[in-house]
Amino acid sequence: MRLGRHEVVLEPRPAPPAGYAVLTAAVAILAALALASALFLSADASPAAAYRAIFSYAFLNPHGLAATVQRSIYLLFCTYAFLVPFRAGLWNIGLPGQVYAGGLAAFAVPLLVWREPTGAPSPALVIGLMVAAAAVAGATTGGIAGILRARFQVNEILVTMMLNSILFWVVAYMVKEGGPFMGATAEGESFTLPAPLRPPLWWGVPFTAVVALGAAALLDLLFARAALGYRIRAFGASPAAARYGGISPAAISLLVFLIGGALAGVAGYHTFAAIPGVHKIPGNYGYYGDLGFYGMISALIARGSALGAIPIAVLFGGLSLGARFAQGALRLPFGVDYALLGLLMMTFIGSHVLHAFRVVWRRRGTAVADAAPTGAPGT
Repeated sequence: MRLGRHEVVLEPRPAPPAGYAVLTAAVAILAALALASALFLSADASPAAAYRAIFSYAFLNPHGLAATVQRSIYLLFCTYAFLVPFRAGLWNIGLPGQVYAGGLAAFAVPLLVWREPTGAPSPALVIGLMVAAAAVAGATTGGIAGILRARFQVNEILVTMMLNSILFWVVAYMVKEGGPFMGATAEGESFTLPAPLRPPLWWGVPFTAVVALGAAALLDLLFARAALGYRIRAFGASPAAARYGGISPAAISLLVFLIGGALAGVAGYHTFAAIPGVHKIPGNYGYYGDLGFYGMISALIARGSALGAIPIAVLFGGLSLGARFAQGALRLPFGVDYALLGLLMMTFIGSHVLHAFRVVWRRRGTAVADAAPTGAPGT
């Protein structure tokens, strides 16, 4: 950009220090909070009071903290579901559809094998089957996009977006009036899981938290040390070079969507079957599907690191819940939670630019003068 005799340019930053990424992320968070203060001031609310309400509910209130943890677990599974195909250069936009498929498959298990009051298999076995069914259903849904991409080069974004819409209406058919999953009160929700099939809680947190944290460590280890992770990264960096090196594009495309879909399916099990107080597919299930897109943002902000996405998911989960609470407590305008997260995403994008490039202010023509020869020809 030119400003009179000077110009401002972006130059690639040479190997920033290890803590620079953390610094830029912290600046991005502070910048988003500063910008969001204008929203609160426009509603005649004190920014200090608004942020006190947001953070105290999300991270200090026992009920709010539990909800933050539950939402963060869901966002982490969605983050992994996007991250694995993304490392292969593919975009899994089908997180909502894979979440819906996982939720439906999880609830199909007790419908088929559980009989009250005597029951059938042990509750632990049924819960295990529910998780496995959710993973298989999500993998199958993701695998459709993987197969079409691998065999026919059909754009995965188009396929996954269409699958989102299809699965949304499949869920509607299954849980609405007359559907096979319809609840006893016919209120547009699924049946509620029997008490024995609700997973046990440790300090208010289900076992899916351990699965989510373990998956983060395994995924980063996969991409850093394992041969399979190297093949996925090589294919994402250059499909042509990977093919020349003997890596099958079709196998990689299918594999990453199977893994990503399975993780999104487990997210469906967690949010519908494992969260205390839910234990059903609610009438507003579409909200949870849309929420899954924040997993994409978490993966991009964390620069493809599953462990690095954990604090991002916790932040997103806490702010989304805290801002919704402050919206009601302080009578703020509707949509403050979405606006706050949107600002946060924008500032994080800016932090990525500052991490990769540096801003240089210089006089116009300096670079040309520096590059010009200093001696006469032939000397």
